[in-house]
Amino acid sequence: MGYKAKKSYGQHFLTDLHLADQIVEALTYTDGMNVLEVGPGQGVLTEKLKRKGINLKLIEADMDMVTVLHKKFPDMEGQIIHFDFLKADLRRVFDHEPLAVIGNFPYNISSQIVFRIIKYFELVPEMVGMFQWEVAQRIVSEPGSKKYGVISVLTQAIYEGELLFKVPPNVFNPPPKVDSGVIKLTRKKNLEFDYNRSLFKHIVKTAFNQRRKMLRNTLKSMVQKTNFQNDELLMKRPEQLSVQDYIYLTKNLDHES
Repeated sequence: MGYKAKKSYGQHFLTDLHLADQIVEALTYTDGMNVLEVGPGQGVLTEKLKRKGINLKLIEADMDMVTVLHKKFPDMEGQIIHFDFLKADLRRVFDHEPLAVIGNFPYNISSQIVFRIIKYFELVPEMVGMFQWEVAQRIVSEPGSKKYGVISVLTQAIYEGELLFKVPPNVFNPPPKVDSGVIKLTRKKNLEFDYNRSLFKHIVKTAFNQRRKMLRNTLKSMVQKTNFQNDELLMKRPEQLSVQDYIYLTKNLDHES
């Protein structure tokens, strides 16, 4: 279509149709389910999603791309939303109904997209998305890894993460300078929050803010006046704790506060 990608939107358009098939097929479909595609670009994934018997909507921040999409898919009037996903109230997209999220995500906001999905986790049972390879690794990495961090813990408290496949730069126009990776997030079954989620998030962010220090130093202001200050978990560094360890910390510090 002669449309040039914009750096300001982090756009790298997917050109490999076989890969587009793989991404679309990674979602678990049921007839009539709601699917929101984020950053559809020139509609390579959209074209394949339209054949799935689903309720499909697209959200795109770039008005030039919205124009392209309307021209390419004239039958999608009312299904193309010109809006910033990071500011969208996902409850309003399908009138408070659940929705799966899919997309070749703009790389400059891909981590923020995950945090947005976490915010609306009750509505989003599943996500399949393209990320920069390093970001994809961080989301699904396990304790003990240098890549394990805030996004790993906050995501894995709610979703099972799976790194599906690595993607080379040459399948995009323009090609990014790094490899990419597609991941799938599936919301955990029977989620029960018997802990303070706001405190949990605060503890995780505080801990990884100084990831080389032991938690007894990083969380000093929270633990120094508690009966919990000698717990062995506090002798570890943040990347050594599992999600369950952080939940355990949260419960104990919440009770002590």
